[in-house]
Amino acid sequence: MKIAILSPIAWRTPPLKYGPWEQVASNIAEGLVEKGIEVTLFATGNSITKGKLQYVSKDSYCENPEIDPKVWECLHISNLMEQANQFDLIHNNFDFLPLTYSSLIKTPMLTTIHGFSSPKIIPVYKKYNKNNFYVSISNSDRSPELEYIATVYNGIKTNEFTFREHSKKYLLFFGRIHPEKGTYEAIQIAGKSGRKLIISGLIQDQEYFNNKVKPFINNDDIIYVGNSNPVERDILLGEAYALLHPVSFEEPFGLSVAESLFCGTPVIAFNKGSMPELINDGKTGFLTNTIEEAVNAVHKINTIDRKFCRDQAFSKFSREKMIEGYLEVYNKILNVQ
Repeated sequence: MKIAILSPIAWRTPPLKYGPWEQVASNIAEGLVEKGIEVTLFATGNSITKGKLQYVSKDSYCENPEIDPKVWECLHISNLMEQANQFDLIHNNFDFLPLTYSSLIKTPMLTTIHGFSSPKIIPVYKKYNKNNFYVSISNSDRSPELEYIATVYNGIKTNEFTFREHSKKYLLFFGRIHPEKGTYEAIQIAGKSGRKLIISGLIQDQEYFNNKVKPFINNDDIIYVGNSNPVERDILLGEAYALLHPVSFEEPFGLSVAESLFCGTPVIAFNKGSMPELINDGKTGFLTNTIEEAVNAVHKINTIDRKFCRDQAFSKFSREKMIEGYLEVYNKILNVQ
C-alpha cells in the first residue's frame, strides 16, 4: 500500500510550535510508517518524516514573509496531483482546494475535514462528495449536507506528554489567542476562583490581545509565556491544576484538551462542539456553560482522578488508536475500487 499524505504548508510538518493540521498530518504519516506502510509526505522542505518527503516550498509561508500563500499552495497541491498515479490512495489534510483536482485523477482521495472555516466552503465538499471519501474528526463536526465514511478522532503522540500525579496550583489557558477560544473568559474564571493563570499561545488576533488580554497581564497572577514549543507545552500542561477551555464556537476537536488529559490534567470547558466527546463530565473534567459554572468547577477539580484522565486519553486519543481507524478506512476504500 502506497499512501500520499498531503499536509498544509502554513507551518512545518510537524510544527515547531503552533500548527494543529500539520501536527495531525505528521502523526498520521509517522504512525503509518511504523506500521510498515510506504508513505510519502507532501509538506514543506524543512519538514521531518521517517517516510519519503516531497516538497516544492522549502519553508512555510507563516515563517517566510517572502512566500505568497496562494501561489505556493497551488504549486504544492499540484505537485502531488501530477504524481497521483504513483499512489494507491491520497490522504488529504489540506481542506477543500485539493478536491477540485479529484475528478482529474484516478487515485482515490480521502479527506479529513479538520473543521469548516465557513459555511461558504461547503459547496465544494458537496460537489465532490460523490467521488471522494470524507472523515470527520468528531461526530459533532459533521455537516448534514455531506456523507462521511467514518469519524476518526485525532491521535496524539503519547510519548510527548508526561503523566504527573501531582500538580501545581495554577490554571492554564493553552491555545490560539482569539475571541472564539476564550482567553478573556479564562482570565475571568481564574480571577474569580482566586488562582494564578498562565496563558500560552499564538496571538492570532492582535487587537483582541491588546484590548482584552494584555491589560490583565501583570507577571504575577496573570502571566503570558508566549507561543510554547513541545517541551514547554508538556511541562505547562502537566503541572497545571486544570486546563481552562472556555470556547465560544463549535470546536471540531481541540488538540490541547486531549493533550492535557494525557498529562493527567483535567479540563474545564464550555459545552460547545466536540467537548462532550473529549471530556467525560465529572470524571476527566467539567462541561460548563457560564463563567460562574466554570468557577464552581475549579473548586471541584480535586475530585478528579488524574490517572483516570490519562487512561481515558489513551483509550480514545492515542496515535495508535487513530492509525487503526485510518487503516480500516483505507482498506474499506481500496476494496471498493
